[in-house]
Amino acid sequence: MARISPLMLAPPLIFAALAATFYIGMMRDDPEGLPSARAGQQAPAMKLEPLGPGEPFTDATLREPGVKLVNYWASWCAPCRAEHAQLVTLAEEGMPIYGINYKDKPENALGFLEELGDPFTALAADPNGRTALDWGLYGVPETYVIDGEGRIVLRFAGPITPSILESTIRPAIADAAD
Repeated sequence: MARISPLMLAPPLIFAALAATFYIGMMRDDPEGLPSARAGQQAPAMKLEPLGPGEPFTDATLREPGVKLVNYWASWCAPCRAEHAQLVTLAEEGMPIYGINYKDKPENALGFLEELGDPFTALAADPNGRTALDWGLYGVPETYVIDGEGRIVLRFAGPITPSILESTIRPAIADAAD
């Protein structure tokens, strides 16, 4: 009868432990949500560059009255393309959306908007990702709901789908308006 070496059991046990860890991580209450240390705080200062013909927005813009969104995006980002229709819908409803183009070539970013439409009230570029670091960006797309005093009400990482728009973004907009 062959004897099983303890070393032969190690790979399946390690795999089982990793699989259990991943499973537990996926089963949390809100798999789309990532924690934000910025919620309830003032939107961080921005060091942005102009993108396109208009003037970029500033820190003061985010502190003006009214609810607004800040959306980090890039032309090379497939999920940004997927969420774009939801941003267009919000813009058509009158929601101010300030777009920050992340680590992108200006000609590619402007081509993206020419192709899909420009839902942004104003644009700026973060070519080195410095502002994104200050905001705690995990990746693009990422959207922030900002209240009329410049405080972050919600940070949503990932593409805004129609169901996320209704279940997460619109309620946060309503909370920010109160």
